[in-house]
Amino acid sequence: MNAKSSWEPPAVMSLQETIELSDQVSTMSDLPIDVHEDLFRIHSLDMDWDIGVVVYEPRDLSKIPMGPDGKKVGVFLLHGGVSDFKSVERIARTLPTKFGIKVATMTFPGRFYFLNAHRDWPGDVENPDGTARTPLWTKEILITPDQYMAVQDQSKREEYGTLVSLAAKEGTEFFYRMSAWPAAFEEAVNETARRQFAPGEFSIYIHGHSTGGPFAMMASQRVPNIAGLVGYGSSPFGWMYPVVSGDDWDFPFNQLRLRTWRDTARYMYEAMKGKGIGLPMLIELTFERWENAKKRPNFKAEDFIHKNSTKALESAARVSATRLKLNHHETEALVQRYLGYTRELTGPGVKPVPNFLSIHGFNDDTVTLKRCERSLPLFASLNPAPKVRAVSLGAGVHTWGWTDEKLPQGIVPPVAKLWHDAIMNGFFTA
Repeated sequence: MNAKSSWEPPAVMSLQETIELSDQVSTMSDLPIDVHEDLFRIHSLDMDWDIGVVVYEPRDLSKIPMGPDGKKVGVFLLHGGVSDFKSVERIARTLPTKFGIKVATMTFPGRFYFLNAHRDWPGDVENPDGTARTPLWTKEILITPDQYMAVQDQSKREEYGTLVSLAAKEGTEFFYRMSAWPAAFEEAVNETARRQFAPGEFSIYIHGHSTGGPFAMMASQRVPNIAGLVGYGSSPFGWMYPVVSGDDWDFPFNQLRLRTWRDTARYMYEAMKGKGIGLPMLIELTFERWENAKKRPNFKAEDFIHKNSTKALESAARVSATRLKLNHHETEALVQRYLGYTRELTGPGVKPVPNFLSIHGFNDDTVTLKRCERSLPLFASLNPAPKVRAVSLGAGVHTWGWTDEKLPQGIVPPVAKLWHDAIMNGFFTA
């Protein structure tokens, strides 16, 4: 093992060490960067899907660093379960500005708002007349209220509050889209990587925040030039989720969960607990934050991969197979493809799961350090097992957007530095 590949991250960083690392990054000179959109259409399971990618790169492309493997460094960002590319925009800008790294952020299928130049979703997620916001899987196709029924569920009220979902009616466009999006997600990731990070030229280090984590895991074996997994508040493979969390997600595949003010309340409580703020003020802050938060998509189909909902995934695959008139062999292959999204690929010639640097904010109550530690023996059971290291930062909550007076840029600068150091010092080539 050479000197570079022996680099190890700190297991724990104190608050003061986190602040010092942040200050170190903040005082670095800035590179000019260019930001542009890459909008394209894919065809998956006999349906069109429009995909929105935002690219951040140094204006002088010669500034993109070469990693230890002799290839340019690219970071592929996937956001979390509430939002779109805007939730990871700060880290997306920091990496090229401070380190020259090219970044591409892919919004989940259906969540990029093509109909507004600012990409903000209009109106509210729920409306008094019972209608609600629905995905925009292509620019032209709108899901209309006659295609769904609103349903409420209180089985997870203690953690989530009342769950509000839209149940797509059988035979509608909505129903068939809910059965087909997993394949579209896989193909969107592959196409984004191909368009932005050419194999042979780039090595990709992929990040999935929270819900995006299992999709980054899935992609890590399916995209040939993904060289490593870089995490912050990142969930592991879907099959690991119920093991480390004790939770499950036993809902039908055709239910699209709405993320409401209740989810804002969960994250506000996480950020504000222990600060002596009374309940009335916390309620006020929640609804103030929701006024801005509702500009993000705030709907979620991806729980079924995130939380290993194998029954729902099998049902979705069979619905798509029936629509496509697949034979028995083709149907079973599609079922196995869907089920494979929640776990590692195995067998001869299969690309191994790459090494994983998993970073956690001290006050992250969602993807906790304890959950990460519970996942370590699960990763160790893989064959071959990737190198996984957990880092506990002395600050930070679950979301990328958190800041305070001591860390005016939040946890973004220290996380960016740790990612950069891991890449350049050979953590992912060991």
